[in-house]
Amino acid sequence: MESNLDPQVLKKANEWLSEPYDAETIHQVKYLIDNDPQELTESFYRELEFGTGGLRGIMGVGTNRMNKYTVAMATQGLANYVKMMFKGKEKLSMAIAYDCRNNSAYFSEITANVLSANGIHVYVFESLRPTPELSFAIRHFGCQSGVVITASHNPKEYNGYKAYWEDGGQLILPHDNNVIIEVGKITDPSKVNFNAKPELITVLGEEFDKIYLEKIKNLSLSPEVIKRNKNFKIVYTPIHGTGVKLVPAALKSFGFESVYGVDAQNINDGNFPTVKSPNPEEPAALSMAIERAREVNADLVMATDPDADRVGIAVKNDEGEFILLNGNQAATLLMYYLLRKWSENGKLTGNEFIVKTIVTSEILFDMANKYKVEKFDVLTGFKYIADIILQNEGKKTFIGGGEESYGYLVGDFVRDKDAIISCVMLAETAVWAADQGKSMFDLLKDIYVEFGFYKEKLLSVTKKGKAGAEEIKAMMERFRSNPPLNIAGSRLVIVKDYLSSTCKSILDGKVEKINLPKSDVLQFITENGSKISVRPSGTEPKIKFYFGVKGVLPTPEDFYKVDKELEDQVEVILQSLSI
Repeated sequence: MESNLDPQVLKKANEWLSEPYDAETIHQVKYLIDNDPQELTESFYRELEFGTGGLRGIMGVGTNRMNKYTVAMATQGLANYVKMMFKGKEKLSMAIAYDCRNNSAYFSEITANVLSANGIHVYVFESLRPTPELSFAIRHFGCQSGVVITASHNPKEYNGYKAYWEDGGQLILPHDNNVIIEVGKITDPSKVNFNAKPELITVLGEEFDKIYLEKIKNLSLSPEVIKRNKNFKIVYTPIHGTGVKLVPAALKSFGFESVYGVDAQNINDGNFPTVKSPNPEEPAALSMAIERAREVNADLVMATDPDADRVGIAVKNDEGEFILLNGNQAATLLMYYLLRKWSENGKLTGNEFIVKTIVTSEILFDMANKYKVEKFDVLTGFKYIADIILQNEGKKTFIGGGEESYGYLVGDFVRDKDAIISCVMLAETAVWAADQGKSMFDLLKDIYVEFGFYKEKLLSVTKKGKAGAEEIKAMMERFRSNPPLNIAGSRLVIVKDYLSSTCKSILDGKVEKINLPKSDVLQFITENGSKISVRPSGTEPKIKFYFGVKGVLPTPEDFYKVDKELEDQVEVILQSLSI
């Protein structure tokens, strides 16, 4: 069997057949060498990359897998960087949270042990907690960094390791690259200090949850509306994840008294037995919750992903049937409500701002313009939204922000997308609409009449393994060197290349600089205003295509007609790109 293997793969695998690797690991590697050359290759053909957000990968033995050694080595590198950056500080501290995934608690324990072994005080949650609560804990305790063990909405075989900085946001430049360098220096487990110091580990429990929930309660903009409609019916599912306690608790603190769960999905289980994927972007992930909503005649369905930083919602259409809203639509409703209520409550002073990502609907900016609220566009990734909040801290007031991938934030005491906050604020939006005799669907149509009907669609193309990564790279190179000059009958007028930081006008050849960090993203804007964005996913083996078109909605009654026209327009664009 060995003769068919890449010599470099076999060399790496053989290094895992003796100490410091434990007996179980050695046994598993031997099995792969003797019986499964393909899996051996996938497990050892490269190092699991500590990217700008941390680690994410399939669990198993090997250099390209999430396991006790890759986690410990990443932690040692991060600890070294923290100690270097805060040299001379008397007490260094970090916070750790983990989700429901298989091995998450185990990886959390390893992380805490290595950090404490390095003289760093650790705050670790007693059991699984949402990612945004980790961000809050970093800020609350004045930590220098933090880690959450999660693979977010990835399939069950994955786990991950996200690193945070002292502001509570995920790592950005220069820290992300510098941590990558330090992690790269930890070439084998012998360089890791595993000698835990239990006296440096503090366990966080329900008392800390209460502090977090109280901060969330203060975000409410319409408590009197909720009081009048306290029996507004909501169905919520955590899809086996960390939102199971805190979302219902937050809704209760806001005054909602008719919140229904999905019993089978309230059970924490890293195998996600009731869904194919624990991703609230996937319609199937909300199917059980929608069925429950039909049973109890609820008006709003909400589902959070395993680490509770993203939320998907379903609302009733004109026929009373539940429909799923995409991330742009939910962001539109939430932002409209925030801006409208800030204005009505006399909270707008001219010093407020919102933030979105470059692939999120432009309607958010149209709404901000109406209320004379400053707006910022950032690269994909909530860490960039957090950075804008940090840059404006003490100078301007952050109202809210979001990204099309179902992640939103209201207020600035958390510095990552927060599905606990999003659930209560979306529920408040829904009950505010209901108080006026409108559904969320009615409200969305009203917004489109006022600001234009924005239609967005996301297409994700999965390319797994080594060959898939190479194929995605080739696709990006092809689009970059040969951009489509005509898309669905409309000529290309602008190409934005965020890797070269250039915005080029095709009509006159004029090139302007894009003042954002470099990123492997391309955007094509056509003469009729359509926007197509292309980017490889930073966390999954996918290349993503974002399509955005806009039309006029004369009246709410024209919704389905205009929706069909815009849907057809997107399909023609898809076909013209031959994806």
